[in-house]
This record gives sequence, structure tokens and C-alpha cells, in this order.
Amino acid sequence: MKVTLLMALTLDGKIAQSGDHLADWSEPADKKLFVELTKRAGCLIMGSKTYDTIGKPLPGRKNIIITRNTNRQSAPPDLIFTSQKPRQILQMLESEGREEVILAGGQVINTLFAKENLIDEIVVTISPLIFGKGLSLFDESISMQLELQKSEKIGKNSIVAYYKVLKNS
Repeated sequence: MKVTLLMALTLDGKIAQSGDHLADWSEPADKKLFVELTKRAGCLIMGSKTYDTIGKPLPGRKNIIITRNTNRQSAPPDLIFTSQKPRQILQMLESEGREEVILAGGQVINTLFAKENLIDEIVVTISPLIFGKGLSLFDESISMQLELQKSEKIGKNSIVAYYKVLKNS
């Protein structure tokens, strides 16, 4: 199972100004890339705060929302609220025949997967903004070795970089 962390970052490395900050600040080209990659994977995982800023399941993809609130109910078939651990979620997806999933944040969920060494690729769009304060990619100290696979300009002023996560054997 390939796990790709997909995030938009400001130039100073922030994914949002706060936990309830809408992700409406990146360029349209970044949003197009997000849709393309998440639809190709067919499945994405995010935390409940990230989901709540969006407010609805993203169509054409299985939406898995990690939450500690066991009262949250999954209504549409493409929306699953779960308190399972990252490995359990990936095992479930593999049992469904899935080969790839997009990790779409936020920082707490990113950290859960990183601490278990489950992220295979990181794709970041660097947007021409500086927030000064805000949320970073991870909420704890994380150590990863990365290898740049490719980078390109997208939109008017953004850069997307694709990194392979180098894992210790």
C-alpha cells in the first residue's frame, strides 16, 4: 500500500494559520492537482478537523476520517469515521484491493502516520505566501530522509515537489 502525504505549504512551511483555517489559500492549479491525485488513488485519509473545514465528503473518492469521537456516524458509503490506528486502516484498505491512499492531513494525522514510518511519498505544493504563525506539516519532532523525485512550477507562482521517503531497512 503506497501512502502519499499531499499538502499545500506556505513558503515558511505552514499548512494553515489555525486548526479551523480553510484551505482556500493555494492556487487553483494546486486544487486541480489535489483532485487529480486523490481521484487516481480513489481514497484519502484525513483528520476530523480537516474534514470539518471541508464540511462534506469529497466526491468520487472514499473519505476516511480519523476521529476520537465515537459518536460520529458514517452516512454516505464513501464516508467512514474511524478511531482505528493507521496500520489497521491501511490493512482494511489493502483487504479491499486498494494499492494507494492519499494522506490529506492535518498535522496530527500526518504525525501519526510518520511516527509509524508509513509514509512512502510526500507531495508538497509550495505557495507564494507567508503566514508567520500557524500549523506545520507535523505536530511533533519527526525525522525523515527524503529524495527529490521531481519538481515543477504549477499555476502562476507555485512549485510542486515530489519526494520519496527513504526508509531504513
